[in-house]
Amino acid sequence: MVTWARHNAELNGLSGAPVRWIVDDVQKFLAREGRRGVVYEGIILDPPSYGRGSRQELFKIDTHLLDLMDQCRRVLSSQPAFVFLTCHTPGYTPLVLEHLLGQGLSGLGGAVSAGEMVLEGGPDVLPVPSGTYAVWSAR
Repeated sequence: MVTWARHNAELNGLSGAPVRWIVDDVQKFLAREGRRGVVYEGIILDPPSYGRGSRQELFKIDTHLLDLMDQCRRVLSSQPAFVFLTCHTPGYTPLVLEHLLGQGLSGLGGAVSAGEMVLEGGPDVLPVPSGTYAVWSAR
């Protein structure tokens, strides 16, 4: 996915942009960054529904998403720009993600919007649902 994202950045003239591409266990990464005092202006999250870490640590979105949101809040700068959350887990509707993101970032001001992601084809092809997203923006 990172290779694809880098390619998309290049296609959009952003190959030289200050983007840090990270492939790591998100919970371990956020814990390390928090201990180091590193902060971020923006965060893009695409957590799995279910997964296992390199040492068989279990991640279940139903159990761990709120903790993940809390970890993200701890590494946001004092003036964050955005947090973008996507989800491909059944039951996590745009409204659910909007509430989760809004509650997880309450007190920061800004606004949350949410919607459904779809794959679109030609004029004779029906859109295919691909998940949901929510984005918090300071502006």
